[in-house]
Amino acid sequence: MRVIVVGAGVLGTMHAWQAVQRGHEVVHIEREPEARGASVRNFGLIWVSGRAGGEELETALRARELWEEIAAHVPGLGFRANGSLTVVTDEAELAVARAALARPDAAARGLELLTPDEVRALDPALRGEFAGGLRCARDAAVEPRTAQRALKDALLASGRYTFLGGREVRDVVGGNAVRDDHGTTHTGDAVVLCTGAWLGGLVRELAPGLPVRRVRLQMMQTAPLGEALTSSVADADSFRYYPAYGGAALDAMAAARPQPPVAAAHKMQLLMVQRADGGLTIGDTHEYAEPFSFDVTEDPYAHLTATAEALLGRPLPRTERRWAGVYAQCRDTSRVVHRERVRDDVWLVTGPGGRGMTCSPAIAERTADELGW
Repeated sequence: MRVIVVGAGVLGTMHAWQAVQRGHEVVHIEREPEARGASVRNFGLIWVSGRAGGEELETALRARELWEEIAAHVPGLGFRANGSLTVVTDEAELAVARAALARPDAAARGLELLTPDEVRALDPALRGEFAGGLRCARDAAVEPRTAQRALKDALLASGRYTFLGGREVRDVVGGNAVRDDHGTTHTGDAVVLCTGAWLGGLVRELAPGLPVRRVRLQMMQTAPLGEALTSSVADADSFRYYPAYGGAALDAMAAARPQPPVAAAHKMQLLMVQRADGGLTIGDTHEYAEPFSFDVTEDPYAHLTATAEALLGRPLPRTERRWAGVYAQCRDTSRVVHRERVRDDVWLVTGPGGRGMTCSPAIAERTADELGW
């Protein structure tokens, strides 16, 4: 087959990967010279721990397997099975961690509850005061700023892959072709549109009732820490934003310990991942109401810095970068992704939300299976 993939973020790139691995030819079209959206502006987390039970968890677990398989062929992904620690500071937060450990799927997630001494033994960089940590052995990480480029290089080496950057698709022609802004028509046996947060223009014309919204977030990156942070780290505010932790214990925690006003206003959690160069990627915020701000706001960064320093028990290195990103999320957040046939052999796949980096290999695999590749 000849497959046309539009969009070179992680979701589009994983669709291209699936097609090439199955022996097909791929033409990959991206409106930027290379991916610049949420796929490179994230933590690089493969985050199994907080996923909703059922289809979402199954997708994340399958994606985790695929990430490791792909990394064996593409070392440039920077894949590492480092697991995660959600650090808790009081009894109310501990109760949420215990409730998660009591879930029937806790073993599949690789969950265990650690004492403060066990947390410090596992991750000596965490020197703050805390009551314990929820460990998830199945969580992992890749390098988001370089992963797509590494995948592209591996795809190019196959001899069945053509990358066309700096071309915006303007029209769907018939039932199996697209026309770009250079006037070139690309025809295939299948077309997959993975356009990320680009929901206007052609996407709106093809799917006017698209049940997907955009979400904006702010993040930061520091200079090298000077020591290893052996796990990805979250604070207990992350319990509020991941469906696996919902229930009576979370309700009691929210009542006993409301978020500080800045964290509540910006719908914040702390996530912290060490990069290959030793720096820390730290975030994040959530903004749902458009039009989004065009600038970044300082108060959330001050809150994230204070929270991270409390867990590390030391000042953060200087901040080297701050940025904002926008991703597409299904309005029904229980859905893993929106997959819609918009023409005879043209499919739109979008809206994985904050699960995109985690789940994209398995989402692409399912698309390939459903389309009979």
